[in-house]
Amino acid sequence: MSLQLTIDDLKRQARRRVPTMFFDYADSGAWTESTYRANEEDFHKIKFRQRVLVDMDNRSLASTMIGETVSMPVALAPTGSTGMQHADGEMLAAQAAEEFGVPFTLSTMSICSIEDVASVTRKPFWFQLYVMRDKDFAYNLIDRAKAAGCSALVLTLDLQILAQRHKDLRNGLSAPPKMTPKNIVDMAIRPRWVMGMLGTQRRTFRNIVGHAKGVTDLSSLKAWTDEQFDPSLSWKDVEWIRERWGGKLILKGILDPEDAEMAAKTGADALIVSNHGGRQLDGAPSTISMLESIVDKVGDRIEVHMDSGIRSGQDVLKALCLGAKGTYIGRPFLYGLGADGKRGVTRALEIIRKELDMTMALCGRRDINTVGKDMLHR
Repeated sequence: MSLQLTIDDLKRQARRRVPTMFFDYADSGAWTESTYRANEEDFHKIKFRQRVLVDMDNRSLASTMIGETVSMPVALAPTGSTGMQHADGEMLAAQAAEEFGVPFTLSTMSICSIEDVASVTRKPFWFQLYVMRDKDFAYNLIDRAKAAGCSALVLTLDLQILAQRHKDLRNGLSAPPKMTPKNIVDMAIRPRWVMGMLGTQRRTFRNIVGHAKGVTDLSSLKAWTDEQFDPSLSWKDVEWIRERWGGKLILKGILDPEDAEMAAKTGADALIVSNHGGRQLDGAPSTISMLESIVDKVGDRIEVHMDSGIRSGQDVLKALCLGAKGTYIGRPFLYGLGADGKRGVTRALEIIRKELDMTMALCGRRDINTVGKDMLHR
């Protein structure tokens, strides 16, 4: 295996090892992918102030997110179909995150179920909820997350309507995947991935199949999901979800200060400044470009986190300097998972941590909890 020094190194390895339809699913944006690109590009526009002759000994990245101690303010974001990047992907990623001391967030649309992940972890993980038209199913998901000991519920707000991602359509990504000659060959030249998938029973959406009414296999799942995302979801729904859950609640998908104001009024514990990794509204601004205005608006009333576009520890530090109290990585850990399973996820976290630590030091700070706007060229 070649040297893994950057998240981009992991991305290149994952591209070689994961079938194209599943790699592209993780790596794509909506429509022209302009927001997907802006999420990364706008980080590059932010510059640090280099400081010298400052005591850089005894540095610490330890912090908290929603009151939970973290080894660094980075969580693994909820990502759909993680278990198709590598067999048992969610379980492996959760174990890597637990060992590293950072939160893992399981998606509703995961391959491994809530119970699967709980069976291989010792500490509480977080669960991300999509609210479907079938409210009984939503109630059941919340209750299962509570039973599994999940310590936070992450409610996604920006997927009432599923945006079109051209790569998925061109690749024939569906449930079950279309076994075209092209896709069969594409899988056959990746025997390590194929053998991993043949060695696990977890090849469907196990939070849904066997739990939702009438969903017994992948074919019935597609018809169910096509009609189940609820376009009528509104702010009033947050109240019953919060009441049913009864624990820490994080609202994911805020990209506008007015919506941030609404989120702060719900009594949620945190919000995530997010544009779904550029996978929903193409043409929306990057998250890093909106972060500061949202922090200024509500940061004194609700904890502000952010995701979308983070590809390095330097990106994490820029977000923290602009007021985020926590960050989330999705694609970086997926690249690691696709490249080398659990070890790859750990390697992604190690890369982020090293870049974050060294950059903080070269900017003249020793404690991640003291970083701020004064570390940036304005």
